Amino acid sequence: MINFILCEDNAKDRKIEISVVKEFIKENKIDGKIHLFDDYDNRFNSIIKEKLPNKIYLLDIETPSGSGIDAARKIRRIDMDSVITFLTSHEELGNIVLKNDLMYLSFINKFDNFSDRLNNSLKKSLYVLNQKQAIKFIDRNISYTIKLNDILYITTDSFERKTIIKTDYSEFKVNKTLSEIVNMLDDRFIQTHRACYINSDRKVMIDKNTKTITFDNNETISLLSDKFKKVVC
Repeated sequence: MINFILCEDNAKDRKIEISVVKEFIKENKIDGKIHLFDDYDNRFNSIIKEKLPNKIYLLDIETPSGSGIDAARKIRRIDMDSVITFLTSHEELGNIVLKNDLMYLSFINKFDNFSDRLNNSLKKSLYVLNQKQAIKFIDRNISYTIKLNDILYITTDSFERKTIIKTDYSEFKVNKTLSEIVNMLDDRFIQTHRACYINSDRKVMIDKNTKTITFDNNETISLLSDKFKKVVC
């Protein structure tokens, strides 16, 4: 899932941006979601803190009561992985952006080939996200990028004959086999059951008696078999 977080107070510009992002999602067959904001308000501050995967921020530098630069500062205090692109009608503000260490990808003037430059920025953003440690695959013509750090465990659904990838924010049921997904993982993932691999970096407690595993988000699973107890514990 790619989360496109767009803050734009100008209705005309917002319409253009939405159109470009929707077309980008369609062309690249991305599992994507657009989150719309017209100001840097409490709603926007909440999504900064929300644990969503693969965030691409499109930030208008000036809104009625906030600044995209200030918003970027808030983002970078807690999130160094998301991709940030600034959008503005004021080219002269580029110098202010440069003076701030905000690790942004692009600075786009809305009066200079706006749609094309925004589309190119989205391509670069997707490339950057794909370079981070993640599993990437296509299932039923949908492209998935899931960061390894976000995965709690991977197991199977024998009834639906699907593989389940459990993260903090979602449960993905895909048509890949468990072994196909496991081959994409690194050595932080360890087997706890014939049909389960867990992210060892995310586990905080294992109860041998009840055969349960607790993760750092307080989620618990009962997928620990005798065969793999010695490896895990």
